Formats: sequence, C-alpha cells, structure tokens
Amino acid sequence: MVQDSKAAAIAMAEAAADKKAYDIMLLDLRGKSNVTDYFVLCNGNSTPQVQAICMHIEEKLKDYDRRTFRVEGYREGRWVLMDYGDVVVHIFRPETRDHYALERLWGDAPRAVEPNFEEFMQ
Repeated sequence: MVQDSKAAAIAMAEAAADKKAYDIMLLDLRGKSNVTDYFVLCNGNSTPQVQAICMHIEEKLKDYDRRTFRVEGYREGRWVLMDYGDVVVHIFRPETRDHYALERLWGDAPRAVEPNFEEFMQ
C-alpha cells in the first residue's frame, strides 16, 4: 500500500509513463500549498491517450487502495485533473499545458523530471 504522499506521486508518475505519457514532472508543494503535497504533471498526444493515462493511473492506484476524490476534464481530454487529496495529477495535451504553465506558476517548488523519480525520494 502506498501511504506516503511522495511514494504515491512517484507511483502515479510511473503509471503515466506506462501509457507513454511524456514530459512527466513532479512538483513538491509541501510548505507552499495548503491544498496538496504534490503535483504530477504529464502530457499525452491525443484525447484517447490522455484518457488512457487517466484510467491507467486509477487502476494502478486501486492496487494500493487509493481512490480519487474527483476527476475533472476526462470527457474533453485536454486537461484531466485527478484529485487524490495529498497528490493532484494533471494530464495535459501539450498546447493546454503550455497555456496554463503550472510549472512556471509553481517555479520555486522542488521538482523531479522523468526518469529521476528515485532521486526525488531522497
């Protein structure tokens, strides 16, 4: 079971990578946000791929007894937000990610970029 929010964020990022998500990034928001501990950001090339990434993360995290509180944007598939409480996953189409630029908004947050997630654990 993934109890720790950092380990959960890494498991979600790895699940996204299983479905060929790219530009995967983890942002550590502890001490910077009172809403969540981590953001997982990633891209998919098409609506079906964005939806597949979302479904795969949900399935993988069920194995760890973690469920989303809510999922938004699935139907449109341009920006899917998956709220797990302590971790929020954002699955974007590239143009939508560029427009909202969450990594710039949270520019001072510690981050890890695929494939260096294990280094993030330390």
